[in-house]
Amino acid sequence: MKKNLLARIRTEGHPLIDGNRVTFIWEGDSPPHLVDDLHDWEENPQKLRRVSPGLFASSFDLARDAYLEYAFYYPETKTRVPDPLNPRRIWNGVGNYNHFFYMPEASPSPWTIRQRDIPRGTFSLHTVETWMMNFPGKRRVRLYHPPTDERVPLLTVYDGPDYFNRGRLPIIVDNLIAAKRIRPIAMAFLPNGGPRRGVEYACSDATLAWIEHDVLPLASRELNLIDIKKEPGAFGVLGASFGGLMSVYTGLRLPEIFGRVLSQSPVFETEGRDFVAVDLIRHAHLQNEVVRNGIPQSTSLAGFHPAPQQYPKIYIDVGTMDFLLEDNRRMLPLLRERGFDLTYHEYVGAHNYTSWRDHIHLGLEKMFG
Repeated sequence: MKKNLLARIRTEGHPLIDGNRVTFIWEGDSPPHLVDDLHDWEENPQKLRRVSPGLFASSFDLARDAYLEYAFYYPETKTRVPDPLNPRRIWNGVGNYNHFFYMPEASPSPWTIRQRDIPRGTFSLHTVETWMMNFPGKRRVRLYHPPTDERVPLLTVYDGPDYFNRGRLPIIVDNLIAAKRIRPIAMAFLPNGGPRRGVEYACSDATLAWIEHDVLPLASRELNLIDIKKEPGAFGVLGASFGGLMSVYTGLRLPEIFGRVLSQSPVFETEGRDFVAVDLIRHAHLQNEVVRNGIPQSTSLAGFHPAPQQYPKIYIDVGTMDFLLEDNRRMLPLLRERGFDLTYHEYVGAHNYTSWRDHIHLGLEKMFG
């Protein structure tokens, strides 16, 4: 059995795939455990069983169109070891490399591969103050200038360096523009505050003030943008995880500017408590009911005539192996009941930039196509 399994690995690669069944192999003594997207990583290490002398395995079923990341791990020492049978590795953004593979009916999005002989956007780097966030004082914002002379909308990107590098967003946008799948757009890639990322992205008005006070004026000076006063809500905002939450919050608070929200695997609650973005969604209909029905004369606000509330268009995607899947699913009926223009997409992936970059073209086409 050992020779047959190792011979298959040399021919087919690792892990071994038989229909929907995936088998991970370890050759040697003292086998590690398997940690992966499907089993909540180090929270639930999977034991490898002995299948022959010096050979251990772990198997489970996986959808034929899945993308999975994994690692070998020793729980006793809390250390990872490389998989010598699979050279494919990717940085996970939190201190480690993961091994990865695609199932037979999945593959990297072709939009993430740079095409030859197409116009490419250019970039400029700018140092901006952080104003009321005041950490770390100044940050470098990267602007993407699309290959066109026409006025264009702006897409503001949270966790900008990650989307720029790991997400391959400039390549995706170049390809989509060249294929006429989206109109030309400009982009502002915003760095997060490192250890303060959670504070800045947990529905932070300080972050919104920074964008309005520093980022948008910079973008207006350096890029050939459409007039947002003439086309309210024409700009977009993109983020993932906490950045996805902040994207939704940005659209809810500033819909007259950011009327196109792209949110990947957003988080909507923590420790059983909803973030304020959920409350804004839950109560979004109240102002419009007042507009339609008027304010009762018995209240202190009698005679006040509020303007109708503008809603952003929202695109959300999330993987079926993402730990935030149910958090996202529960938001669907609420968003639809409140009248939001919502596009929702699920795929067989997890909480990582490969999954996000393989599917973001759908959101870009929806918002700018």
